[in-house]
Amino acid sequence: MSSPRVPNGDTNGTTFKSPTSPHTVILGSGIIGLSAAYFLCESGNTKPESICLVDSSPELFHCASGLAAGFCAKDWFAPSVASLGTLSFGLHKTLADKYQGRQTWGYSQSTGISLSQDSESAISGSGEDWLENGTSRAQLANHNRPWEEDVAGPEWLRRTKEGIMEVISRDGTTAQIDPFRFCKWLKSSVEERGVRVIHPAMATEVLRDAKGVLSGVRIVGSQDKQLHDPVPCTRLLITSGAWSPRVFSTLFPNAQTRIPVSSLAGHSLLVRNPFFNPQELDKEVCHAVFATDTLGFSPEWFARIGGELYLAGLNSTSIPLPDVATDVVASEKAIEQLKSCARAMMVDNGAGREIEVLRQGLCFRPVTSSGRPLVSRIPDEKLGGVKTRGGGDGGVFIAAGHGAWGISHAPGTGLVLAELMEGRPTSAKVEALRLPS
Repeated sequence: MSSPRVPNGDTNGTTFKSPTSPHTVILGSGIIGLSAAYFLCESGNTKPESICLVDSSPELFHCASGLAAGFCAKDWFAPSVASLGTLSFGLHKTLADKYQGRQTWGYSQSTGISLSQDSESAISGSGEDWLENGTSRAQLANHNRPWEEDVAGPEWLRRTKEGIMEVISRDGTTAQIDPFRFCKWLKSSVEERGVRVIHPAMATEVLRDAKGVLSGVRIVGSQDKQLHDPVPCTRLLITSGAWSPRVFSTLFPNAQTRIPVSSLAGHSLLVRNPFFNPQELDKEVCHAVFATDTLGFSPEWFARIGGELYLAGLNSTSIPLPDVATDVVASEKAIEQLKSCARAMMVDNGAGREIEVLRQGLCFRPVTSSGRPLVSRIPDEKLGGVKTRGGGDGGVFIAAGHGAWGISHAPGTGLVLAELMEGRPTSAKVEALRLPS
């Protein structure tokens, strides 16, 4: 998703003529970086040809942006993120309505279901740290009681006698997309307008003009080490997911500031819905099922348009972050654990066939200890001597640490970033998402 740590040049001795108009470089071409580029293009205030995205991966969307579940929620969030969550959920729907999202990237309303032995534990609490402690994401729903009890549930889900199944979202408050297809659409959309996407490549140095103000970025091929022409840059945005701290420390080696984002590895399995009927694609509905501990973890199931079932919930803090997203290697043991879970929880359609695995994956979610993402401009005093233009002409910005909500929050984050970079009022309250002092 982003640039790994590499040796730095002498940022104090390198000068690069500053462009006369604002130029934007976005480091990380995942869903948030692309969303920011999209809304910069939409604003009419930034020329698309002045925007450049840079990514170290030879294959884009090979981490969280492409391998995540794609579950979206409107009101499952703590107060600090509630405004952003509501904005982003509405933008998901707006984009889908405008650009045939159901056909293009599988957008659909979804029904959230809690499947548990203890209904109280499934529907209470703020749940900001649910990823770390392995509980169910349904704890984020924060409803006083479920919408419905004793529901039938999706036909592919096996129900045990002792299990309690409850609907915890309805009336258009949750949705589902295929994030890989959404990212491909975003990339095509911005490239058609003139935005450049450079990959595989990494940013190795920020360049400054004679007054010490950010004016460009040095780019090197991440595989062939070929030196690209410097890219003009007055606005720099880091949207590199779990790699964001490495990118920042590489470009600003003299800064005392550290980006408080760590990585959480998550395995996933994409399997075929045994009850899928291609002739009834228009009638297909999506469910999100959040189960309490089963076979050693809390499974999360997401039914997607097109007969796909996405299974996740098996997370680890001990798997090291690789240099490049495409270097990720899934654990055979973890994948077998997911397959065992799928066999135990899926209903056979009567044909007696083994589950059909469409894809297995491992991605790294960027997380913070507070559970809140970072969406802000980084003050110049935190850049280790690098200065930037004021107002909407310059600055260094960060968006990272969204945890499991990166897909859900991406359009809203992208819009807010575009507004911050252009010096406009933001459409969501993000004061609580600033970089800590």
